[in-house]
Amino acid sequence: MTKVSTGASVVRSEDERLVRGEGCYLDDIDLPACAVMMFFRSPYASGRITELDLTDARDVSGVLAIYTAADLAAAGVKDLPASPVPASKKHPGRASIAQPVLAKTFVRYVGEPVAAVVAESKAAARDALELVMFDVDESVPASDIAAALAADASLVHEDAPGNVLGVLEQGDEDATNKAFADADQIIQLDIVNNRLAPSAMEPRGCAASFDTDTGEYTLYQGCQGVHSLRDRITQSLPVEADKLHVICPDVGGGFGLKMFLQCETINVLHATATLGRPVKWVAERGESFLSDLHGRDHLTHAELAVTERGDFLAMRVHINSNVGAYQSQAGALIAWLGAYMTTGCYRIASCYTSVQLVMTNTVPVDAYRGAGRPEALYLIERLVDKAARELKLLPDAIRRRNFIPKDAFPYRVPTGQVYDSGDYVTLMDQCLERADWRGFPARKDDAERRGKLAGIGLAYYVEICSAYGGERTHLEVTPEGRLTARVGTQSTGQGHETSYAQIISGKLGIALDLIDVKQGDTRIIPTGEGTGGSRSMAIGGSSLSTTAGAMLEQGRMLAAAMLSEPLDQVEAVDGCYVSRVSGQQVSIADVARESHARDALPDGVQKGLASSESFTPEAGTFPNGCHVCEVEVDSLTGTVEIVRYTVQDDVGNVINPLLLQGQIMGGVAQGLGQAMMERAVYEPESGQLLSASFLDYAMPFAADMPDLDYAMTPVPSPRNPLGVKGAGEAGTIGAPPALVNAVVDALSEFGIEHIDMPVTPMAVWQALTGSIAKEKREAA
Repeated sequence: MTKVSTGASVVRSEDERLVRGEGCYLDDIDLPACAVMMFFRSPYASGRITELDLTDARDVSGVLAIYTAADLAAAGVKDLPASPVPASKKHPGRASIAQPVLAKTFVRYVGEPVAAVVAESKAAARDALELVMFDVDESVPASDIAAALAADASLVHEDAPGNVLGVLEQGDEDATNKAFADADQIIQLDIVNNRLAPSAMEPRGCAASFDTDTGEYTLYQGCQGVHSLRDRITQSLPVEADKLHVICPDVGGGFGLKMFLQCETINVLHATATLGRPVKWVAERGESFLSDLHGRDHLTHAELAVTERGDFLAMRVHINSNVGAYQSQAGALIAWLGAYMTTGCYRIASCYTSVQLVMTNTVPVDAYRGAGRPEALYLIERLVDKAARELKLLPDAIRRRNFIPKDAFPYRVPTGQVYDSGDYVTLMDQCLERADWRGFPARKDDAERRGKLAGIGLAYYVEICSAYGGERTHLEVTPEGRLTARVGTQSTGQGHETSYAQIISGKLGIALDLIDVKQGDTRIIPTGEGTGGSRSMAIGGSSLSTTAGAMLEQGRMLAAAMLSEPLDQVEAVDGCYVSRVSGQQVSIADVARESHARDALPDGVQKGLASSESFTPEAGTFPNGCHVCEVEVDSLTGTVEIVRYTVQDDVGNVINPLLLQGQIMGGVAQGLGQAMMERAVYEPESGQLLSASFLDYAMPFAADMPDLDYAMTPVPSPRNPLGVKGAGEAGTIGAPPALVNAVVDALSEFGIEHIDMPVTPMAVWQALTGSIAKEKREAA
C-alpha cells in the first residue's frame, strides 16, 4: 500500500484480523494453570450484615480460596479511590465515600460484592456460591432520588449526615436572579434523564499473574487506559507502580465504563499474589447489569428567562444527580462537568446551575458516553423548543436568533468555557435543507391521511472535548524498515490503528501497511492518559503529528550527510529527501535503514530516527452540529417510527471520513436507545434491579435505527495542529433531544408539551389517552 494522507476514507486495517476471529480479547487470554474467580453478591439492597458463613462453601471440591473484607484488610488493601466533594455556598462538602473492595459491615446495593471465590473451574465456584450462608438486618432502601430525599428516608451511609453527598455550583447566582427579575417571560421545564446500564458487547473482566521471585504483577484487562488503571490500582492495592505491568488486549466497547477501577480487579490481583497462580474473572451478562457502573440518572428543573421577542437572557438550573451507593472515581463530577455546557450554543449572558449529588441504594453511577454533555444538551434543547412553542416562534427561528455568531469566536460562555470555533447558522441551514424541513407540512398531511401523527424535531448540540491532559508519543523505524508508533491512548473500537497510521503516513510518506501502532502496555509505553472525552485524535493524534515532524527533521539531517549536501539545501518531498542543488534524493526508508547501519550519526540523530514529542492543548475543543429527526406516531399503539434522520456535523478537520461516519452512526444509535427504550429500573420497596437482563432492559436492534443522512461542514479548531475537534460522543449528544422534540411535535395537537425519556409506546399511549380523557372531562 502507498502513502495515505489524512482526509482519505480508508477501511480499518484492524478489521481483517477481527472479522477472521483473530482478535485477542480478554476471554481469549489463557494463562497456564489459571484459576477462576466468581463473586457472591448481596441479594439485599440495604442492611447490616448479620451472617456470612463460608464453612460449607470452602469445603467444595475444587475451591482454592474464599476471600472476605477481613482478608483484604489484613493484606493492607484499601477502598477504591474516590475524590472528596468540595464545599460550596449550599453545602459544607464531604470527604470521599469510597467503595470497599468487598462489603464490610453493611451492604448498600443489590449486587455489591461480599465474598470472592477462587476455584479450579466455574462449576466448582458456582457450587461454592450456592452454599454461602448470608443474611442482613434489612433497612428500607432509598432506591431512587425521590426516596433518598424524602423526609423519612433511610440513610445510605448510617454514619453520614443525610443522603446528599454535596452541592456543586457554577455561574453567578446574583446576576442570574437579576436577569430573571427583568425578563418578560420565564420558560420552565422539569425533565428526567433516565438511568442507563452501559452494555458493551464485551463484558468486563480481568486476568492476572504474580511472579513470586520479583514481586511483579501482570494484569490483563480491557480498559480505556492502562496507565490510569495502574495508578488507581496502586491507591487501593499495596503495590508500587513499577511492579504492576498492565496490558490491554482488544476491547469490545468502552463507553466510559471501562475507564474506571472496580472491585473485581483488586480481588483478582490479591488472589493471584496469595495463591501464587494466575486468576481470571469475566462477568456474566446478568452480573454486568448488577455491578457495572451505570450512567445518567438526573432529575432537573430548568428555567429560561426571555424577552417577548424571544431573546435569551439567563438560565437557572437545579439538577439532582444520582451517584449511587458509593462515590466512583468521577461520578460525583459528571453532572457538574456537564453543567459547563448548560447554555449550549446560545448567547445567554448569565447562568447559574446547582448540582445536588444524591446517594441511593443503587450501583454507583459514573461517566457514560458523553459524560454530562448529553444531559446538559438534552436540557437546553428541550427548553429552547418549549420556549419556541410558548412564544409562538418556529424552532429554527428562535435558534437562529440566539446562536453565538461565527464572528464572535473565541467566545466565552457564562460557565467560563471559551468555545474555539463554529458556524452554527450555516450548519443548521444545511441540515434543514437536506432534511427538507420546509416540505414537512405536506408529509404531515400525508401521514394524517394514513392515520398517523407526524412530527419533526430539531436539536443543535455543542460539546467540549479534549479538555484534559496531554500525550507523549514515540516513533521509531526498525532495522527491517517498519515504523512503530507507541501512544498512551487506547482504542476501544474507534479504529486508532488506522487513523493514527494515516497521520504518520501523510506526514512521513511511509506506506500505511508498514506502520504498527502500539497501545495498551505500561511496559512499552512510558506514559499515557487513555481514551475518554473524545481526546484521542485531538491530543494523541496531534502528538503523533508533532513527533512525526521531529522524525522528519532527524531524517533530513542524516539525509544531508548521506547526500553530502548542506542541510539547508535538503528538503522532504513525498517520502524522500531531495537536494535543491543537485536533485539527488534518498527515501526516508533508506535513511532510516542507514541510521541503524552507521556507527557514527550526526548530532541529534538517533538509531531508527527514534523521536518522542508531547502535545498538551491550551484548552478543549467544541464540536457541534445539527440533528433533524422526523417521526410518525401510531396513536392507537403509541409506537414511534423514525422515518427520516439527518445530521450535519462540525467536528473540525477529518482524518478518516469513513471511520468518522461509523462513530457518528454508533453514537446516534446509543442516543436513540436512551431516548426510545433504555432504562435501568430498581423496585422501590426492595431495591431489586428489575431490568437485569436483555429480556427486561430494551436495547435497540438494527431494525429500530433509521437510515442516517450524514454530512460534514468542518470548521477547524485552532487549538491543535490537526485542527480536529472530536467525534466519539457527538451522535449520543444530539440524538435524544432531536427524537423527543419530534415526538412532542407530533403530539402537540393534543396539548402535550413534554414527554420524558424513554419514549416507549406505553409512555406515548398513556400521554395520548390522558390528554384525550382530560379533553373529554373539560368538554363535559
